[in-house]
Amino acid sequence: MIFYSDPTSHFSHRVRIVLAEKGVTAEIIDVDPAHPPREMSEHNPYNSLPTLVDRELSLYETRVMMEYLDERFPHPPLLPVYPVARAESRLFMHRIEQDWCALIDSIQNSRSDNVVKRSVKELREGILAIAPIFAEKPFFMNDEFTLVDCCIAPILWRLPTLGIDIRPSKQSKPLFAYMDQLFKRESFQQSLTEQEREMRL
Repeated sequence: MIFYSDPTSHFSHRVRIVLAEKGVTAEIIDVDPAHPPREMSEHNPYNSLPTLVDRELSLYETRVMMEYLDERFPHPPLLPVYPVARAESRLFMHRIEQDWCALIDSIQNSRSDNVVKRSVKELREGILAIAPIFAEKPFFMNDEFTLVDCCIAPILWRLPTLGIDIRPSKQSKPLFAYMDQLFKRESFQQSLTEQEREMRL
């Protein structure tokens, strides 16, 4: 198994967490998005990152990769067993991409200072709005670590580099406890690249 990974992207990071959580041995190749290796285009018609290659199978959408790894390596399971709970988890991941990931894209790529400031404000407010939820369960809306946490963790890790400053308060206390738990998790520590570790030095 080969995983072509952007060492700074939260999308690549989420898949690396799943690989570490499952204990899967994969060759992780760090790739500069501006200069992807020629052989990657043989597996991915979009030549985009990340790209996962497992024998004859090539995947280039992160949620498909994550669910494939969860089914191919069933222990520990990272999606709930029951269909309703599984559907809810998939919907949470969809909302993270629609709401948070779109804002991150604006922060990182927009040339307009006003757009960046507005996106930073919206993302900060969106994260703070759900902070109390983390007091209800050990993980996001679940007693167990799931693929939803794999999507959230890389975003929370990058908050300082995105210009988002969340101060300790009664409202944010559950969020900080959740982050502390996630960031200390062995799979999360194993998933970090050198560039990602420097984000929180």
